Amino acid sequence: MEIQPIVIGTAGHIDHGKSTLVQALTGTDPDRWAEEKERGMTIDLGFARFELPDGRTVGIVDVPGHERFVRNMVAGATGIDLVMLVVAADDGVMPQTREHLAIMELVGVGRGLVALTKVDLVDEELVELAEEDIRETLEGTFLAEAPILRVAAVAGIGIEELRQALAQIAAEAEPRTTEGVFRLPIQRVFSVRGFGTVLTGIPVSGRVAVGDILEVLPSGQKGKVRGIQAYHDKVEVACAGHSTALNLTDIDHARVSRGDVVASPGFFRALTMVGGQMHTLRDLDRPVVNRMKVRVHTGTADSLGELVLLDATELGPEQQGLVQFRMEEPLVCAPGDRFVVRLASPVVTLGGGVILEESRYRLKRFKTFVIDELERQAASLGSPSALLEALLARHPERWVPIEELAIGLKRERGETRTLLEGLATEGKASSPGPGERWIHRDALDLSLEQTRDAIAKYFEENPTRRKVDVRDLRAVTQLAPGFLGVLLEQMQGAGELTVEAGGMIAPADRSVELDPETARLREGALEKLGAAGFQPPSQGELAADLGVSGKVLQRVLQLLVDEGEVVHLGADLFIAGGPHAKAKQAVLENCQRNGELVIPELRDVLGTTRKYLIPLLEHFDSVGMTARRGGTRVLKK
Repeated sequence: MEIQPIVIGTAGHIDHGKSTLVQALTGTDPDRWAEEKERGMTIDLGFARFELPDGRTVGIVDVPGHERFVRNMVAGATGIDLVMLVVAADDGVMPQTREHLAIMELVGVGRGLVALTKVDLVDEELVELAEEDIRETLEGTFLAEAPILRVAAVAGIGIEELRQALAQIAAEAEPRTTEGVFRLPIQRVFSVRGFGTVLTGIPVSGRVAVGDILEVLPSGQKGKVRGIQAYHDKVEVACAGHSTALNLTDIDHARVSRGDVVASPGFFRALTMVGGQMHTLRDLDRPVVNRMKVRVHTGTADSLGELVLLDATELGPEQQGLVQFRMEEPLVCAPGDRFVVRLASPVVTLGGGVILEESRYRLKRFKTFVIDELERQAASLGSPSALLEALLARHPERWVPIEELAIGLKRERGETRTLLEGLATEGKASSPGPGERWIHRDALDLSLEQTRDAIAKYFEENPTRRKVDVRDLRAVTQLAPGFLGVLLEQMQGAGELTVEAGGMIAPADRSVELDPETARLREGALEKLGAAGFQPPSQGELAADLGVSGKVLQRVLQLLVDEGEVVHLGADLFIAGGPHAKAKQAVLENCQRNGELVIPELRDVLGTTRKYLIPLLEHFDSVGMTARRGGTRVLKK
């Protein structure tokens, strides 16, 4: 059996003959429940296999027409590619005809035809009036130019012509792509003795094979696929657009229900907030207002939540707006998914649209940056590359691991990497630094400029400094240490600065002009530290000798450290560069001669005391020259 990944859905008012028509076309009665047969009314979704003339198979989903079961109708509509709108000649267009047509438009169905049924029950004049009524109803919709075929299912009139017309539009329709990770919104769940849990539905993306591990959300249960059926035939692989039944191990069917999702593990999560773009119905009988209680239908889910209008005070008929849904019951969805919104009470359809984002936080109303980001996201939905660029551009962390981008895009890591490399070729993204982390070019430029501004501000506030400590930059920029390091490497590569050992940053063009008083103090401090040798004075003692405050002396000592004339040993001890170099050489020779540091010998060579020797040795430990081993020190390899 070759499956064309296309699903045809019925739509229309109750008792207009949808199920009878499906049975006449396929030989399968889509009403599977005893209650449906007893009442002669479709309550839930029905499925049938439809054979094309070339031998390929497509699916037909039969939806309920009664207004009380519109929630079941919407659950089926989200998996439909083509619609067969059914209108009875003896009734004409009815309320659910219009509502079903609107729902099909809202969930993105773009093609179909009309079956005018029961033509054998009325005279020709009424048939023509019904057809005229249909044409008026379809004006301005995606079915405006669709063919209207006259049929009578029980009498067999026009069935073959309808079958040929359906086969033609199914053959011409573009099949669903198998790109992306596997995801199936669950329509039915049941347990079969000896086999375990079976989940059914129509996958919306990806493919699954026997032996794969899948995750059921929101429960988080994971199980292995032990068997797959597509249109009741056993298969090894099922793809997007196939009516599929999955037999999974280790899944408790009592914890699964319609509206849940079974998917490749790690890519989806249950969401309590999602952003979207909404279109209202043309015949909306009340305005959509902020914080309205609504039911959100997406996939097969039907969840209660609150609608927040982000760029409008209210929406009237045939208007569009950006919204955020704050859910009482979680949703499992992805950018690009279609949704339908119905008022919580009374239950009437308000509109629908497309999911734009999995919200990390509550979006604020009328904020320009929020609206701009969502509009950019909306414009990118038609292209995986554009969507990835939008995700990367608005990610709060800027420098993003590829795994997180793959989850946001709902694509495997390899496919995500290929798309990122394409963006890099276009100059829109790059992967600086270690690991597979990526950043949008605009975000990289912004971060570099932010770092330059922080450096410039630091030297404005510290005019006598030649260098800045990376820790001071980190405090100002609030950038993660790893990311700031990557930015500094970029700037060093461009010749803007030098990153020195110990985390000191020296701008390439930095020069310091000292006023006479600061120049005098610099020379005085350097002279006294040099004369003190291996027993340098404390900052307090040095400040008293020079006749300045500790704060002024601190600036002078920092200047000398930046110049390399003085080394800070820690606490309030500074040693002149000459004695520091001699001490370093003495430690090196002592360790090489003895295999380890012999402190009494070093103390005698330097002519100093334990008070100064201990800070000096701890300094050499901190810069990586020596390391403690037991009760002594050795040279670090």
